[in-house]
Amino acid sequence: MNYKTILVHLDAGQRGAERLAIARRFAETFDAHLTALFALSAPRIPSYALAEAGPVVIEAEARYRAEAARAAENAFKAATAQQVRSTEFRSTNRDALAAVQLSARYADLVIAGQPEAEGSAGVASDFAEELVLSAGRPVLFVPYAGSFPEVGRRVLVAWNAGREAARAVTDALPLLRRASIVQVVAFDPRKGGADHGDIPGADIALVLARHGVKVAVAQQQSADVDVGNQILSRAADMQSDLIVMGAYGHSRLRELVLGGVTRTLLDTMTVPVLMSH
Repeated sequence: MNYKTILVHLDAGQRGAERLAIARRFAETFDAHLTALFALSAPRIPSYALAEAGPVVIEAEARYRAEAARAAENAFKAATAQQVRSTEFRSTNRDALAAVQLSARYADLVIAGQPEAEGSAGVASDFAEELVLSAGRPVLFVPYAGSFPEVGRRVLVAWNAGREAARAVTDALPLLRRASIVQVVAFDPRKGGADHGDIPGADIALVLARHGVKVAVAQQQSADVDVGNQILSRAADMQSDLIVMGAYGHSRLRELVLGGVTRTLLDTMTVPVLMSH
């Protein structure tokens, strides 16, 4: 399988250009159709503002969205002109989460942004985590800082033998087959009761090798550092340009109360992260 339809979400933030650059390269690499979807979260207008100046507020919001959509479309056309064979730009006034969920059903890969501080991109603060839970497709999150001229050459797979991790590895196969090196790392494998087999990571590495993936296996244990920060540290040590992992390995309620690996990566990622649920 290759990615033949790629969806990139655009918003009002400054990081759309970096997402577009990655999406364009992927579309070229996989000869894929590239769809850009501009969508913002529904505005949360205080009731007192609507009561005092409802029409003015609504008109200003509509004007802001229209201007942001035009800027996104111009950026998309400039980024893809004469480089991507098949493209499409869409803009919607629907809430961003609902709009991207719907379009994701007709894509092989979704590219979205790491949450930006204080919702400056025009999407809700929980947009990213809700999207990866509900999209039904792999989501590649691009950090809100940094430049990533290569994505997928040196890949870290965070393996915990869970359903979500298995889904992520399968969803990432088109990238993993093209990587120079893929390192599968089982972090604290003896915790949590996961059935890793005799050698944690060895079984999934064998599966990947049968797909032609250049893969190495390792384990990492730490009593003092949580797994999320272990993943980030390992990615820095091996100069990874992509992390592949499952999202929300525990129940949703437990993640919301206790935090977790997914939350840590969404909050503090330093390289693009491909997540599946």
